[in-house]
Amino acid sequence: MIILGIDLGIANTGYGIVESHRGKYQLLDFGNIRTESKTKSPHRLKKIYDEVIHLVERYQPEFLVLEEVFFSKNVSSALGVGEVKGIVKLAAANTDCEVFTYTPAEIKQAVAGYGKATKVQIQKMVKVLLKLTEVPHPDHAADALALAICHARSHKILQLSGRYERRNP
Repeated sequence: MIILGIDLGIANTGYGIVESHRGKYQLLDFGNIRTESKTKSPHRLKKIYDEVIHLVERYQPEFLVLEEVFFSKNVSSALGVGEVKGIVKLAAANTDCEVFTYTPAEIKQAVAGYGKATKVQIQKMVKVLLKLTEVPHPDHAADALALAICHARSHKILQLSGRYERRNP
């Protein structure tokens, strides 16, 4: 199965595409969709939408995976990320790609085996699991790859436990 992980952000949206087969992972692509702060919000969102559509059309992932983000201090950032989340979900819906979300603790548990793992520990595990020579950069892309790996490791358990539908908002 092919999984597209998206690390949400208005200025930097990371993406990572992983193919999973029988517990083995192959890196297909990763990177960052950057938008300029001087550009008006609708145009930034359109760029992200267009790039996500392009990635889905190119790689034909079965699943698109997002982090369930919780903000408490920076309302402006939360609103921007919420807008990006909406247009990414729209891109998925327009390409018939299933969307799943995971909390940060679930991602850490699935990738590193510890729900309170540090960002560095997660990045090192992404490197190991994908058999890379170095940690993927930028950080947003590494986070997106962790999302894809999380779903690869979690989806069968979710199906068997009957919790599959709750993860697919």
